[in-house]
Amino acid sequence: MSTHPAQGPQGRTAPGPRTHRDGAGDSTRSLRFGYGTNGLADLRLDDALALLAELGYDGVGLTLDHMHLDPLAPDLAARTRRVAHRLTELGLGVTVETGARYVLDPRRKHGPSLLDPDPGDRALRTDLLLRAVRVAADLGAHAVHCFSGITPPGTDEETAWKRLAEALTPVLDAAAAAGVPLAVEPEPGHLLADLDGFHRLRRTLGDPEPLGLTLDIGHCQCLEPLPPADCVRAAAPWLRHVQIEDMRRGVHEHLPFGDGEIDFPPVLEALAATGYQGLTVVELPRHSHAGPHFAERSLPFLLRAAAPAPRTNRSGEPAATHRREPHP
Repeated sequence: MSTHPAQGPQGRTAPGPRTHRDGAGDSTRSLRFGYGTNGLADLRLDDALALLAELGYDGVGLTLDHMHLDPLAPDLAARTRRVAHRLTELGLGVTVETGARYVLDPRRKHGPSLLDPDPGDRALRTDLLLRAVRVAADLGAHAVHCFSGITPPGTDEETAWKRLAEALTPVLDAAAAAGVPLAVEPEPGHLLADLDGFHRLRRTLGDPEPLGLTLDIGHCQCLEPLPPADCVRAAAPWLRHVQIEDMRRGVHEHLPFGDGEIDFPPVLEALAATGYQGLTVVELPRHSHAGPHFAERSLPFLLRAAAPAPRTNRSGEPAATHRREPHP
C-alpha cells in the first residue's frame, strides 16, 4: 500500500491526526477518525464540517449529494475550492464518497449503476465518478470511494463483470492522472459483495496501481467468512479507505457502536498495525435524524476501543500505561 501522505490543493499535505480535547487525544496515535456527511444530511455542509472539527474528528467522509457539494450543479470547481479552503481552516482531512442514493435518478436508489444494460445509463455513473475524481484532487482527498451496484435482472454474471471493468477503466485512468486512489467497496447484495469479489475485479483489470479497496468493518461482520480483524489483515495491501459502524451477522444494517456484535479493540489494533494512513469514517447513513448526537458519541467510543489495553507487572497489578481516556 502507498505510504505517501495525502496531498491537498496546490500540493499541500493533508492534516495529520488531531489532538483531542479534554486530554482525550494522543497526537502520536496512528488512526485518523472521520464521520460521514451521509449521516449528517440534515445539516448544511459548513455546519457539518464545523461540528466535526469541534468534536475532534480528524476528517470527513464527504458524500457528493444534492445537499452537500452537488456534483451536478453549476460552478462545481468554484464550490469545491470553497470547501477545500474550509477544510484547511478546520484542519480536516477528507475522502470523497459516491454513495448518494438519488443523486443521478430521483426514482431509483443508487441508479443508474455501472452494471445497467443501457450504455448511456452506465456512462452517467462513470461521469459521476470522473467528477468525483476531479473533486477529490482539488480537495486533497486521500481516496475516491465507489461500488459496483446490483446486477440487473436478466444480466448474467460474466456480462455484469465485463460491464463493471469497462465502466471503471476511464475512471482508473483519471485517478492515475490525478494521483488519487479509486477505492472500491464490497457491498452486500451487489455484484462486488465481498473481498473475493474485489480480488476478481483486480485480476480482471490487471491489478492497476490506482485500484484500491474501501473496507467497511460492518460488512465484514455481516458476510465475510473471516472475523473483522482478520479481514483487515487480509485486506491490508489494498486498503485505501475504511468505513466503520456496528453490525450483526447476516443483517446488512448499519448500527451505532454497541448495538451490534463487533468486538472493536482487536479490529482497530489490526488496522493500526497495517500502517494505514487514510481516514476511518463512521458510516451511519440512516441516522441523520440524530446525526449530531451520534457524531458526538461515536468518537469517544472509537478512542476507547483504539486505546492500548492496560499492562500488568509480574505480580498481576496494573502497570504504568499511556492509555487515552476520551472525554464523555
